[in-house]
Amino acid sequence: MGKLRPLAPMLAAVALTVSVAACGSGDTGTASAGGSGAPAEKIKLTVALFSDFHYAPLYEEFKKTHPNVEIVERRAQFNDHHTNLITQLATGAGAADVVAVEGGYVGAFTPNPGKFHDLKQFGLDKRQGEYLDWKWQQGVSNDGSSLMGLGTDVGGLAMCYRPDLFEKAGLPTDRDEVSALWPTWEQYIEAGKKFTAANVPGAKFTDGPGEHFRAMVDQAPTGYYDDQYNVIAGTNPEVKKAFDLSVKMIDAGLSAKLPAFTPPWNTGIVKGSFATMVCPAWKTGTIKDQKPGEGAWDIAAVPGGGGNQGGTHLMVPKQSKHPKEAAELIDLLTGKESQIKLFKEASALPSLPELYDDPAVAEFVNPYFGNAPIGKIFTDAAKALKPQKVGPKAGDILKAFGDGLQRIEQGKQKPDEAWAQALRDVEKIK
Repeated sequence: MGKLRPLAPMLAAVALTVSVAACGSGDTGTASAGGSGAPAEKIKLTVALFSDFHYAPLYEEFKKTHPNVEIVERRAQFNDHHTNLITQLATGAGAADVVAVEGGYVGAFTPNPGKFHDLKQFGLDKRQGEYLDWKWQQGVSNDGSSLMGLGTDVGGLAMCYRPDLFEKAGLPTDRDEVSALWPTWEQYIEAGKKFTAANVPGAKFTDGPGEHFRAMVDQAPTGYYDDQYNVIAGTNPEVKKAFDLSVKMIDAGLSAKLPAFTPPWNTGIVKGSFATMVCPAWKTGTIKDQKPGEGAWDIAAVPGGGGNQGGTHLMVPKQSKHPKEAAELIDLLTGKESQIKLFKEASALPSLPELYDDPAVAEFVNPYFGNAPIGKIFTDAAKALKPQKVGPKAGDILKAFGDGLQRIEQGKQKPDEAWAQALRDVEKIK
């Protein structure tokens, strides 16, 4: 559910080999209206995801009203999933009936509504009033003509931390007291310096600066694009401030130099190689998947107030042979009851604000994270969010700055050099 991975360049010109078999020819007829006219004709729906979205029980719910439908799920790594989709749309073959598109990539597809079915044709525009306005708008084509996708989750931000490592460093372990350590990112760095001074064996204060940089930019009123989708990354002072604060984390020795979602990072979650990490709602599921042990990690507020990172939309490519059934599946997967179930099972924070006051969400506590009140923590973060425009090359731009920070960490460039190269790289992206 919006399980974000480091964003790879989005390819405008495709050169990747399609790694999955074609599942449609672009015929938009539904199975029930097929050539035989048989009302119960067996059909297959393919669903392409970039991780385990925990949809299996919901597929069974769908089959109760669609007994003639077989659902086949296929998964690829985050980067491969999105670049494969770009390839599939360009070549006109290989796209699934339902595809997940993560928030950092959705702007790469909304300029091209002709590649996807307009979900208004299947009545899904009736759902608009249920959604956070900004989340709904992310699924609308840039020209406003087409409803291209329905949102699944949003990535309300928090900060996950290791109470055992904080105790060893002489820092507070209670989540409210931990939150009070860092109302701002500057204060987060100061807390990190105290942790570092304690010389906790085998542990750094944080995993790495890349996710922090992204969180800081995501919290700003504007990020890499202005409201007219012009790239402003090089002139937006919020981006430079986030970069400079990330450099301060590096210079203070706070980083374990473990890029998120790499195998060493996964191991570090279990071993306690770092004490804090930026933690959108869905990442609690990522942590649990590594099996560090119940109570090993807890959850505090994120510096700088609320924010969002990640979140996904489900879309139906024009290649689908069964768009009606695909749209009906999306309707179920994104419905209120489904979003509640997925929040409890996979920490996928609903994108339906009505649920933020539902006790099933608002009062939910997670025993794996020290009985943290994740419902309140993440809904508060989502409510405080000031959404920004996500342009078509947002993933490429983020990677340019992330690469710059990595070069600094590796001692390959000084901060000024890395910033200058990042700006040159962004200029090429435009």
